[in-house]
Amino acid sequence: MIKAIIFDFTQTLADSADGFRLAEKNVEKKIFNDMNLDSWQDFIDTYRLIRTKNKENSNFSRRLIWKELYSAFQRKCDEQLHGNWELEYWETVKSLTKPFPETEEVLEKLLNKYKLALITNTQGRPSSETHTLTLFPQLEHFFDPMIIAGEAGIPPKPDTVPFLLCLEKLELDKNQVIYVGDDWNIDILGAVNAGIKPVWLKHHLVQRNWPEMTIKVPVITDLNQLMNLEGV
Repeated sequence: MIKAIIFDFTQTLADSADGFRLAEKNVEKKIFNDMNLDSWQDFIDTYRLIRTKNKENSNFSRRLIWKELYSAFQRKCDEQLHGNWELEYWETVKSLTKPFPETEEVLEKLLNKYKLALITNTQGRPSSETHTLTLFPQLEHFFDPMIIAGEAGIPPKPDTVPFLLCLEKLELDKNQVIYVGDDWNIDILGAVNAGIKPVWLKHHLVQRNWPEMTIKVPVITDLNQLMNLEGV
């Protein structure tokens, strides 16, 4: 019997897609101009390759990604400049992050039937930056516990540690919870490796290239579908 639902935050409860797109677009232009390169295509292909590799390795620090990019083109990077860019990057993401239209109402209803918890990654923000979640106190109060993976010695998802820690805090067994997330590798496979049943949210308002399933899991396109867990 399901007694708790654990959620991811970004792109699961809140939509940051426009913020990430604009932040990436802005910083790509800055880096390209700063490195004084001739070929935009070579630059963007290399950048995307490095960014994807780092994401797959659960490294979300923009500065480390950019440092590797500069090294690939044999350019010297300015750590202070990159620090400023990273602050601007996350401010852009935060300014364009908003809960999905149904989020608050669905959480309110679910709380009447289940314990609700949250596991979200730091996403490589500078240490001086607070998590985007703190911008939405109307959502924070639904969750106990809330685990920020990647901080305080807790490794980021897809490591199993934050999932198992959440179970411990909920005082529930693996078969008593489900995990809802949007990222196939970080959320879905992370939950599976921790022995937790996942639900993959491919929200209909998010435009992205979704990866192919490598194992069969339930898929939803709107948080309202969680109101009927038996159907899911």
